[in-house]
Order: sequence, then C-alpha cells, then structure tokens
Amino acid sequence: MQQSRVYPCFVRFKRNKKIEYIIKNGLIIIIFALIILVGVIIALRTGSRFIETPEKRAGRMGEKVAASLIKEVLTEDDILLNNVHVIADGLETELDNLIINSYGVFIIEVKNYSGQLIGEEKDKDWLKIKVTPGGNSYSKTVRNPIGQVKRQEYILSRYLKQNGIHEWVKGYVFFVEMNSPVKSAYVLDTRRDIDRAIHTLSDERGFIDEYMREKIRNIL
Repeated sequence: MQQSRVYPCFVRFKRNKKIEYIIKNGLIIIIFALIILVGVIIALRTGSRFIETPEKRAGRMGEKVAASLIKEVLTEDDILLNNVHVIADGLETELDNLIINSYGVFIIEVKNYSGQLIGEEKDKDWLKIKVTPGGNSYSKTVRNPIGQVKRQEYILSRYLKQNGIHEWVKGYVFFVEMNSPVKSAYVLDTRRDIDRAIHTLSDERGFIDEYMREKIRNIL
C-alpha cells in the first residue's frame, strides 16, 4: 500500500498560516483592550469634572442666593461682573461678584458655610464645626475669607493702577448663613447690607464718572 508523502514545505506553510492567524487575532485583542482602556480613562477624567463635592455644591448654591440678592438691589448705574479673573504683580485671583458704580468698585466674595465658625478677623484660618442630624460633630479648618477678600482688594487695585486707573476698591464677604464669627466692616449678612455697602459714598473716595466706569469694565 502506497503511503502519501507530506512535503516539508507544505507543513511549514500550514504552520506559518497558524502562527499568522494567532498573531493577527492577538493584535486585534490587544488593540480592542487598549481602546477600552483609553475610553475608561477619558470617562473617568471627564466624569470627575461633573462630580460635585458637598463643599462645591454648597458654594454653587450660595452664589445663586447671593447673585439673586445683589441683582435685587442693583440700579441702572450699577455694572455687575461675575467670575472675574485678575492678575497683577505675579498674583492672581477670581472675583465672585464685582460691582462698578459711581460710588466705587466693589468685590463681594460669597461664602456658604454651614455650622459654626470660630476665629478672629486677623487669623489665617478659621475652624468650622458641624453637627450631623445623628448628633455627631466634626470640625474642619477653612481659610479666613476676610483675609482672602483683602488679598483680592490688593490684586484688583494693583491691576487697575497698572492700567492707569486710580479708583477706590472695597471688598466684602457675604455669609449666606449669616454665621460670621466676627463683626467686621468686611462682613455682609443681608440684602440690606449689600445695598448699603455698594450705594453709600465714603469720605475715602469721590464719585466715579460714567467714562471711568466703562473704562474699568472694558479692561476686566
């Protein structure tokens, strides 16, 4: 009986085709895995932008409350700018609310702290104490917002002077929960406080004319 011969070249051909098939499918799996990995990374990075911490949520809600109160007291003479980014002398800051009118240039920084605040006006940091519905309490250190707004006053004033504008700048902190631990000329608690702060002429400054108000608005 005659046996069929298997030629070495044919065996090598079949073996090479099998290796090629394995490599091809392996590459497809690797590429597919890489696509999934990249997609997960992008989703995590993008999604983190939309995940709000309780602090961010409180800040956002506080800004809405303050913006509503500020708009209620504005007159035709007032110019309101929000989230203004300012850089001067190598320092930078973002101003929640900036009002420009004939009485001056006013910064209103909004803070929506829940719980009790402990601290003095000159302290670098304050202590925030909060009690949960279950009766548990916890504390957290927060930056003194009065010090923050004083820094904003300086940066904005320097920025205006660098642009040839020498007008009076005054900053305030609006506490949504009316829980400032200090009585200060920098603290606002109510709608009436906001109205009085931005619509009262001080001996420290004179009126700002319309031309200058528009000039300030245009450089911010």
